Amino acid sequence: MSVSRTGGPVPRAGDELPPLTVPITRTLIVAGAIASRDFQDVHHDAELAREKGSPDIFMNILTTNGLVGRYITDHFGPDAVLRKVAIRLGAPNHPGDTMTLTGTVTEVDGDTAEVRVVGVNGLGQHVTGTVTVGLPGEAAA
Repeated sequence: MSVSRTGGPVPRAGDELPPLTVPITRTLIVAGAIASRDFQDVHHDAELAREKGSPDIFMNILTTNGLVGRYITDHFGPDAVLRKVAIRLGAPNHPGDTMTLTGTVTEVDGDTAEVRVVGVNGLGQHVTGTVTVGLPGEAAA
């Protein structure tokens, strides 16, 4: 991967983003649910989550979506624009686990890149999807 005049990466198809490891804490799960105004009990009440068949509370999709967005903008920089985020959830993120996000650039077209993202935890794939990102002006130059 080459570097733009502003110091950001110039992506090419096939480039792999460095992994991001996210410790899944009870606080992260509850704070993400509160921040996204998702008051479903399975995201903050362990006893009610167990009554509904889950071993513990679990992360909501909006928190996962935010973490995927953070992963992309941490890599491409604060001027990168998330144009489309299309994700699908799999294995739940429970407290005490760790999720590792990885990404591969699948396509670059001018000032836009598409990145395939996978997030894996101890149970398997938590999230899979693609992110279309608008690159900072000089990164595409």
